[in-house]
Amino acid sequence: MENEIINDSSILDPEKMYEELVQAVLEGSIKMDLGRVRSAYEFSVEKHKNQKRRDGSPYVTHSIATAKIIVGLGLDEDSVVAALLHDVLEDTSTSYDEVKKLFGVLVADIVDGVTKLTRVQYTSQEDEQSENLRKMLIAMAKDIRVILIKMSDRLHNMRTMDYQSPEKQLKKSAETMEIYAPIAHRLGMQRIKWELEDRALYYLDRTGYNEIMQSLSDKMDILKEFMSRIESQIEGRIRKEEINANVYGRIKHIYSIYRKMYSQRLDLNNIYDLCAFRVVVNDISDCYNSLGLIHDMFKPMPRRFKDYISTPKPNGYQSLHTTVIGTEGIPFEVQIRTWDMHRTAEYGVAAHWKYKTGAEEAKPGDEEKFAWIRRLLEAQQESDAQEFVHELKIDLFSDEVFVFTPKGDVINLPAGSTPIDFAYAIHSDIGNSMVGAKVNRRIVNFDHILENGDIVEIRTPSLPPDPAATGSK
Repeated sequence: MENEIINDSSILDPEKMYEELVQAVLEGSIKMDLGRVRSAYEFSVEKHKNQKRRDGSPYVTHSIATAKIIVGLGLDEDSVVAALLHDVLEDTSTSYDEVKKLFGVLVADIVDGVTKLTRVQYTSQEDEQSENLRKMLIAMAKDIRVILIKMSDRLHNMRTMDYQSPEKQLKKSAETMEIYAPIAHRLGMQRIKWELEDRALYYLDRTGYNEIMQSLSDKMDILKEFMSRIESQIEGRIRKEEINANVYGRIKHIYSIYRKMYSQRLDLNNIYDLCAFRVVVNDISDCYNSLGLIHDMFKPMPRRFKDYISTPKPNGYQSLHTTVIGTEGIPFEVQIRTWDMHRTAEYGVAAHWKYKTGAEEAKPGDEEKFAWIRRLLEAQQESDAQEFVHELKIDLFSDEVFVFTPKGDVINLPAGSTPIDFAYAIHSDIGNSMVGAKVNRRIVNFDHILENGDIVEIRTPSLPPDPAATGSK
């Protein structure tokens, strides 16, 4: 079944996995220097040679798997090389300068960015704290590829979570649901978002997950027959009008069903729109023509039509959404989009990486189409983009800085803040009695400018460096 949780640790041979990575590169649309990719692989093998994963496989298998996810997203050569190396600064004696010398400053910066995100400790489950963490993750990444590699790293870790302790399974799954899945959503990466949510739910509420899986399994023959019949009806009618279309149905992902069941207090038998259909066509006019045909075939439900083509979502998502009622009285959703829109819907920010890197010549109209991602990547705060970026909440937050207390709480301060500002943000008494400060365990001046991800410790004469005086709430 499409939604079934499958362990991804069955392939333990690094060389075999690397061959599969190369095959994925060759089948992709981004040209790469395979010699450089091989060098990164061999470097990673050497650096991680004495390290094992919990399942007993060589640690480097995780690096290769992460790189393969990056290839699947259509990212560039530097991204693949950085993915292969993404843990060498954190888990080995490798230095930044060593990576820079062998693979260039861009790769070294990406690996360094991923390493900084890896060191972030998630200690709070509160909504406000989670929002700060999500914002900080993005603020710390000067290059959006840092986030994409970190997302791929987390996705593979979730695929192999069975080998971790129950405590770690719960902790990492909660992080995934609160931090990583929302970031995937904001970056428009729906396919990764869905998988992260489903895998996290598997560990957070295995009973609920298994109940939905069992109920879907019991209904699967009926659902498949229903999807096949609707697919044929829609495809036949659209092609009769000489519109080239690809039509397919899917069962909604597990977490989506789970959330609906609990929010509306329904059981699976009372959720009718378990199936959704996609119609993928060549151009925008075919989208609207297909919509008219579908509304002619099935009765549209009032107030259930959304036009995200004429008014795209902030993250670039475009589609026509309509919910109709079939001949059996069963409602189902139909999404209609072009192939370009489809790739954006599946892979979000990563879908347009070729445009950013110049790997593909831009077409007329692309300038405005990709304006949102250009603004995100370049972190521009132009007046005309300000409202947009604020709504999207995934700009680089150039007017904010996110730092940690020694116990892992996130403190949000204005850019340019110093340890004095941090102390007063904790409590006025701490600021008034402050006699010293450490940033990342090093003594600094009071006017030291704080940067994203810094761990700040305030020293006072009356309090030890650990409790409230250190900035812990």
